[in-house]
Amino acid sequence: MANSLITKTLNSLKRNPKFLTTLSSQSQFHTRLFTSNATAQDPQSDDPSSSTFTFSSDGKETNDKTLKNDHSIYVKAPSSNPQTTSSVTMPMSFMTGSIVGKRFYNEVKTRESDDGIGWTVMLDYRTLKTPSNRPLKLPTLPLAKAIAAEWEYQETDGIRPFTMPLMKLACTALERVPLTRPKVIEQLMKKFNQDLVFCRAPEDNVLTRGVHERQVDKIDPILDWVESEFGFKPVVYSCFFGGKQEDGLIKAIENILKKTDDCELAAIDALASAAHSLVIAVGIFRGKLQIEEAIELIRLEEDLQVDKWGLVEGGHDLDIADLRVQISSAAVFLGLSRRI
Repeated sequence: MANSLITKTLNSLKRNPKFLTTLSSQSQFHTRLFTSNATAQDPQSDDPSSSTFTFSSDGKETNDKTLKNDHSIYVKAPSSNPQTTSSVTMPMSFMTGSIVGKRFYNEVKTRESDDGIGWTVMLDYRTLKTPSNRPLKLPTLPLAKAIAAEWEYQETDGIRPFTMPLMKLACTALERVPLTRPKVIEQLMKKFNQDLVFCRAPEDNVLTRGVHERQVDKIDPILDWVESEFGFKPVVYSCFFGGKQEDGLIKAIENILKKTDDCELAAIDALASAAHSLVIAVGIFRGKLQIEEAIELIRLEEDLQVDKWGLVEGGHDLDIADLRVQISSAAVFLGLSRRI
């Protein structure tokens, strides 16, 4: 049967040779079309100006003549139409391992802002600005000096945005939080019932009994603090899908978030994202938890697994380092942004 079908197909192709020509031309057309689309969507260029992290004096293309008369510099987000687009999105290079451009400045310093409210960072004689071309006006001098130190320690061969977590948090606080504050709070509260500290390993299972004992020892004190601080006892559960906390506790946590300023909310959001726990973030915010204590709670289960089965180099050690950077930078940003 199969041989008969193959023979008939070959005979029909012999009688219609134009079919193969048509099929070949259509295949070439689709190949060219696919290649064009891929090239348009993912252009390749060695030109530093094509980077997603660029520097300019006015948000447009610059030349030597422009630079002589302009005294400001800002970090520009990518834009397909810079004439009409006003972006408040963080540059992608801030969140990747990219090395962008060469160091184009010699001296980094801080000065009081023109209106006398806040502090700015100067790269040589130019003022550092945000992605939407607003002055990077910081609430305190210590925070301004810390961000200036991040720029000062950039290598001459290239600027590494991923080594500037405080700069990233500052831009988030100045650009994203004011425009999306209700949404940020909503997303934080949406995950509150599935908080890391509310999830408890089963006690009656031999595989999880050790985790349960460690959770009782380390996490119960933070739950007791929540009860004494807000007047409601948290509910613990042994379900990945979470449980339901009392409405009074949910309202109390939400009220704390609503009373924060933009820098505080940006730091809490970053802490909660890294910790998978709003309670741990609020604990750091209210001074209950220190950085090392928070990291210990976050890694409690994984550290038990490492103790039992060993550490995977290039895996666990990188995760630990990354978590330390995320928690430490957000906690430091939180402390430096507060006016004494």
